[in-house]
Amino acid sequence: MLNEVITAVKRVAEYEIMPRFLQVARQIKADGSTFTEADLMAQGALIEALQKIRPGPVLGEEMSWQKQEAQWTEGYDGLWSVDPIDGTSNFLNGIPYFAISVAWMEQGKSVLGVIYNPVSGEMFYAEKGRGAFLNGKRLPIKYNASVLTNAVANVDLKRLHRKLAAQVAADPPYASQRNYGACTLEWCYTAAGYFDLYLHGGQKPWDYAAGSLILQEAGGYMSGFDHDDYWAGSPWRRSVIAALDGNLFVQWRDWVRSHQ
Repeated sequence: MLNEVITAVKRVAEYEIMPRFLQVARQIKADGSTFTEADLMAQGALIEALQKIRPGPVLGEEMSWQKQEAQWTEGYDGLWSVDPIDGTSNFLNGIPYFAISVAWMEQGKSVLGVIYNPVSGEMFYAEKGRGAFLNGKRLPIKYNASVLTNAVANVDLKRLHRKLAAQVAADPPYASQRNYGACTLEWCYTAAGYFDLYLHGGQKPWDYAAGSLILQEAGGYMSGFDHDDYWAGSPWRRSVIAALDGNLFVQWRDWVRSHQ
């Protein structure tokens, strides 16, 4: 199934996404978030392709809230989770940091994940219990820091609680910080070892479904702000504290929780 999903994702990128790169207009959803014609066309193509690979409910970002909830409930024993273009603002503005994300989930947890940046050609993928890979190379690619003061962090400031965001901005415990605007690739870059730390205040299933599995299968560690079990709590707003190195993860988790 993994190879079929990879093929489907590449095909959707080739025919539905890249021909529309810098060619589509911004549209605004009811919740104020951005989408484009490319998001809608890619989601439709993914749904069609994935249903042929394995029939089951498909949870997509570009669906109404009511349909998303219905798909999640219906798909407890098997569900596709899809983000047709993660990083739509980057896609619209010509910034080559966006991705297609697809995961197969069972009982609310991911067992297969594929994330593809069609500009760079980076194909990240994992299956539960079988490791994580980037274009055939096992992750992680590299290890960096083992202490916070030497670490490079990917932090999404705008979704953090005010106190924590202020502390991170004013007096961070790490050496350097990045945020490029695509959750799915942030997970992958942490799994690869490009980032040492990851912090996000709240993600939806299509943001974390594939990426969390890729990090886990790369040997990384993750929790929520309030739960050591990452999968505890609501699936609709899941916070992330993560690191590739186990010792570094404990330092990072304890620092974050002490500054909330």
